[in-house]
Amino acid sequence: MNDIISIESISKLHEYGAREKPKHPLVSVWEQTKTDYENIYKEFIGKRFVLDLYLISLKGVISGSFQYGRNSYDFEEGTMVFIAPGQVIAIEEKEIIEANDGWALFFHPDLIRKSDLGKKIDDYNFFSYEVNEALHLSDDEKNRLTICIKDIEKEYSQNIDKHSQNLIISNIELLLNYSKRFYDRQFYTRTNMNKDIVTRFEKLLLNYYNSGFQQENGVPTVKYCADQLSHSANYLSDLLKKETGRNAIDHIHSFIIEKAKTILLNSQNTVSEIAYDLGFEYPNYFGKLFKSKTGMSPAEYRILN
Repeated sequence: MNDIISIESISKLHEYGAREKPKHPLVSVWEQTKTDYENIYKEFIGKRFVLDLYLISLKGVISGSFQYGRNSYDFEEGTMVFIAPGQVIAIEEKEIIEANDGWALFFHPDLIRKSDLGKKIDDYNFFSYEVNEALHLSDDEKNRLTICIKDIEKEYSQNIDKHSQNLIISNIELLLNYSKRFYDRQFYTRTNMNKDIVTRFEKLLLNYYNSGFQQENGVPTVKYCADQLSHSANYLSDLLKKETGRNAIDHIHSFIIEKAKTILLNSQNTVSEIAYDLGFEYPNYFGKLFKSKTGMSPAEYRILN
């Protein structure tokens, strides 16, 4: 692929895609029909882009490979992805197929910067999921989200007044909240797959310490564990939270504390030595973590047990 193309505004997006001038400078909805693909989307095939925009896309008729982050993923109808500004995107053509229409919502961070949504946009963790962690929608779910998209498009297509921006933002937030609900449904309906990931995660922690990796690399991080399991850190943490009630860092800390308890009661090593053996660079941090989990310091635990 050639050099990365930077698209920093809605206007430049429309210009590059050979579309008419945008009706709103900060937000745009693009249809994904077969005709749109043949006339517009082909301009993006085989190129890499950095979007300084949020992108929420529901796969429609285009059958192809979409690369975002570390992975390349073959889309299916009903697949939905969320991309935050500043990410590199690449699309590789495969074929055009007949299917239901899709859409893509682009909006600039300035649209929501002064709003309540701007303050909590980072709480929607799925903007940092990998493409192989995409949301797969039922027909009813697709219809529900498409209503939000139509309302956004209708709002910026008519005469813009003092209420327009708030109504557009409200519909984007509604779309995101529905998406959060649908992701929860996806976590719950894939419970067998999720339990397998929980088991692999627990084995990963066990093997990490049994192999002595902590001596060289320190306490395992959520990112390290997620990479080993081929997931993003946020997706792994959210999956564990839905499946077990604890996020990834809680699992890691609980594993370490249980291991520390065993060592404290079965060795004469000092607390500092145990902390270093567990991968902590600073024993004081180990002591604070231990007390936060057990209600007592490591030394107190050793004496009382």
